[in-house]
Amino acid sequence: MQNFLNEGEVLNDLLGYDGLKIIQNPEMFNFSLDSTLLGHYATLKKGVKSVVDLCAGNAPVPLFLSLRTQAKIIAVEIQDQSADLAKRNVAVNNLASQIEVVHGDLKGIHAQLGMHQHDVVTCNPPYFKVSDVGHFNKNDYLTIARHEVLATLEDVIGEASLLLKNGGRFAMVHRPDRLVDILETLRRHRIEPKRMRLVYPRSNGEANVLLIEGIKNGNSGNLRIDPPLYVYENETSLNYSQEILDIFMLGKKE
Repeated sequence: MQNFLNEGEVLNDLLGYDGLKIIQNPEMFNFSLDSTLLGHYATLKKGVKSVVDLCAGNAPVPLFLSLRTQAKIIAVEIQDQSADLAKRNVAVNNLASQIEVVHGDLKGIHAQLGMHQHDVVTCNPPYFKVSDVGHFNKNDYLTIARHEVLATLEDVIGEASLLLKNGGRFAMVHRPDRLVDILETLRRHRIEPKRMRLVYPRSNGEANVLLIEGIKNGNSGNLRIDPPLYVYENETSLNYSQEILDIFMLGKKE
């Protein structure tokens, strides 16, 4: 597998997922808990045939999704080096027949991938508005991954709506402080919010991750708030909660 690696890159096991590997560059934006949670949270019904992952990075979400569905998965990534990593991650896991990496701007990508033709769209987008920071990280890859430099919340949700079939689902991971913006933008693009879940580091702290899913042209109302998810098992422990371990497929086996 060393042939897949460039200088400075590492090949890691993808948590407890049997056989899955991921190539990462420590100087770039690496996959996090957020990607894992999104890959687990998105609804993938039996009839799903086509999934699009926007802001794919080095493709952790498509890798996670490939364990849950046989559907075709298209990973869209604009940054050159991230798209190259994504392609090699698909290759190293022998998933080229299921996952396609498209190197390009998500804005207008429906013209290439097809309008209203996809069952599910997922996204782990940049979280922060450009105005939220006084200066950017000198590493442009990190800046683009974290801040709305090349794609805003409006861009992501608008494109998801154009990609989705009527009744298709959009699942996203974001930050709780953007919830009002997210709800307003989803409805403006005819994606009705149907499920959301807040993730807390510990039960005595504030939520720092939001998982949300909506249905294209879904009936208004009936938003379900799922139970809170706690990352650590108690207020002082550094051990993951049992639910997190189960999501990581590292939970205790009977």
